[in-house]
Amino acid sequence: MRIVGGKARGRRLNLPRGYRTRPTSCRLREALFSILPSMEGKSFLDLYAGSGAIGLEALSRGAAKVVFVEKSKILAHVIKRNLGDGELESRYEIIATEVQRGIRALAKKGMRFDFLFADPPYEKGLVRETLLCIGEELLPEDGLFIIQHSIREELGQGPANQFILTDQRRYGDTILSFLKFKLKKG
Repeated sequence: MRIVGGKARGRRLNLPRGYRTRPTSCRLREALFSILPSMEGKSFLDLYAGSGAIGLEALSRGAAKVVFVEKSKILAHVIKRNLGDGELESRYEIIATEVQRGIRALAKKGMRFDFLFADPPYEKGLVRETLLCIGEELLPEDGLFIIQHSIREELGQGPANQFILTDQRRYGDTILSFLKFKLKKG
C-alpha cells in the first residue's frame, strides 16, 4: 500500500503483520481526495486512524496539521513509522486513545478542524456513536465531516439530525457520507 497523491506520492505504508485492520484502499483514497477541495493549509482530523493512510494522504496533499486518533498503541506506532523521517514533525499529532476520549481532549484544547474523517470498525454500532460525539467545538460551520462505513450501516435519524448529508458515494461494500452541520436559525 502506498500514498497515492501529493508530495509523498508513492511512499510505501507499513501495515502490522497479522493485525486485523481494514485499510482504506488506494482506489477509495484517490476517490475521496478527488472529491474534497484542496488540503492546502487546512486542518484534518483522522479518527479510527488505523495505519494512518487517510491522514498521511492529507499531509502529502498540503494539510497544515493532521491529528490521528487511534486507540491501538501498536497502530499508533505504525502511524509514527509511516510518517517517516521527521520532515512532517510539526504538522501532525498522534493521540493513542479511544476516539470518544480523544474527541473530548481535542475539544478541551479548543482545536477545530476543516475536515473530520472517521472510519470506525464496520458493523459495530460505532457510526451512530461517532456521530453523537462530534460537536461544533471541533467542526466549524463550514467544516466537512466524512464518515466511511459499510453499506449495511445507516447514519440513523437521531444523530444525523444535527447534520445535513451533502453527498454520499458508494464503492463496493463501502459508503463515504459527507456531512455538514445544519445552520442554526437566528
